Amino acid sequence: MVQKVAVIGAGISGLTSIKACLDEGLEPTCFESSHDIGGLWRFKDKPEPGRANIYRSVIINSSKEIMAFSDFPPPAELPNNMHHSEVLQYLRLYGQAFKLMQHIHFQTTVVSVRQRLDFDATGQWEVETERREGQRETLVFDAVIVCTGHFTQPHLPLTDFPGIESFEGRYFHSWDYRNAEGLHGKRVVVIGIGNSGGDIAVDISRVAEKVYLSARSGAWVVGRVGEGGLPGDLIGTSRMHTVLENLFPSWISKRVEKKLNKAFDHKLYGLKPNHGFYTQMPVVNDDLPARIISGRVQVKPNVKEFCGSSVVFVDGSIIDKVDVVVFSTGYNYSFPFLPSTLQAKSGYRLRLYKHVFPPALSQPTLAVVGFIRGFGAVNPLAEMQARWATRVFKGLTTLPSEKNMIKEIEKDTLTMHNRFTCSERNPLQVDYIPYLDSLAELVGVRPNILWLLLKDPRLALQVLLGPCTPYQYRLTGPGKWAGARQAILTQWERVVQPFRTRVIPQPETRPSSTRSIIVTVSGAALLCCFFYNNHRTSISFPLTFSKWSLTNMAGLF
Repeated sequence: MVQKVAVIGAGISGLTSIKACLDEGLEPTCFESSHDIGGLWRFKDKPEPGRANIYRSVIINSSKEIMAFSDFPPPAELPNNMHHSEVLQYLRLYGQAFKLMQHIHFQTTVVSVRQRLDFDATGQWEVETERREGQRETLVFDAVIVCTGHFTQPHLPLTDFPGIESFEGRYFHSWDYRNAEGLHGKRVVVIGIGNSGGDIAVDISRVAEKVYLSARSGAWVVGRVGEGGLPGDLIGTSRMHTVLENLFPSWISKRVEKKLNKAFDHKLYGLKPNHGFYTQMPVVNDDLPARIISGRVQVKPNVKEFCGSSVVFVDGSIIDKVDVVVFSTGYNYSFPFLPSTLQAKSGYRLRLYKHVFPPALSQPTLAVVGFIRGFGAVNPLAEMQARWATRVFKGLTTLPSEKNMIKEIEKDTLTMHNRFTCSERNPLQVDYIPYLDSLAELVGVRPNILWLLLKDPRLALQVLLGPCTPYQYRLTGPGKWAGARQAILTQWERVVQPFRTRVIPQPETRPSSTRSIIVTVSGAALLCCFFYNNHRTSISFPLTFSKWSLTNMAGLF
């Protein structure tokens, strides 16, 4: 029987995995190679090889209610899109609230994870670790959860850029970037238009003579600030929208693209990609259009070659006297401590059942948590994976046969490659709410909206029409949290709270009745619930049940 679990890494995925183990009565031991928690979200003044790094100006793309842990709402006073230091603060509060820190062994690196000789009978693993001082130790665990992420090995494709070896300036990967110090008055080329490339181009453009952003394929650019100044990811991430997206995928995508082009014409700005909006992760950046229109950032096509201090682009244009090149070209992923047999691939992704379990193990006692991407925050994805994995460890949930798991992995990979733009650098992507719901179904915590409509209409409307916040997965089933309903009903209060730094008095108005509105919306919601429950699907373009969400909903029809 599984009791002792090794958790590798103390970032977001590691912390929520420790908690999932404790919730199921397991005994977790977490090994963290650095001296502190946080993983990616712990800023480091100097890059630490083998660990994820961020730059000083990083602001999280997901708003706090979307990236919250399901039974731990962020403090109301925290900003909606937090600075990396505030994300780390939230993680510390989470660790303290659930007493996670006492289970972490810091400055302890996992060197290898091996199956024991009697693995087929016991499912046990030998985990070899090394302390900072060099002492090695091998311990036996009943199960292992891998939470090391995939932003640790910079991908620097120098062979794709002829002449780089004789480039007269300086070049480095975005992994090495901390701030714009030393770049005052420089001419800088940033290669790659992912989120890091966009952020770094904007950051450097405040001090550089000129920044050139080289975009091979373009990108859709969205802002953190949505309609009415609300967090953008709260307006368009509801279950209702997922239903609409599944019914009318092309129409919804075109509407989103039209809306983005209304803010600024992506073709005019040189950013328009060949792919549709939902095919690839967008760039989240509020400042990039302003830096382009002011001339501080100039968008260029892919780099053809380097000649001395000049950069030649594929359209024949040349930028002379370039001082610095920043390669924002993504990351390679690897798990050097795992046996190679557990690192087989299906397409570009690891061959993992539901992106968690290797199908070839005779005993399902190793899980990968947090190696996932979707149109939403990683916290809820990793948390749901950990909740499912620990229940599999305990035998409360069983996996299909190896043959059926492999068959589903191959089918899932084909669907994913047809739907999304996948590559070595972007090996996987999931439909956010449907993926969460599929795991929630296995755990037994997927909300039953039709039942909620009959029992608690107010809550049901928030769950169906409002943003799909993680608290929905604590309303019922294993791990049910008594505070989940209140967390959902008060989520907009926590959104509004950080703005209340200068309260403007409102003139007295005659109160209006909302009963007829609620009845009308309830009727429409009931019809949608029948469709939703019959098709067992969900939505990913949120409509918020509030005054502004009703307006948005009316606009769709």
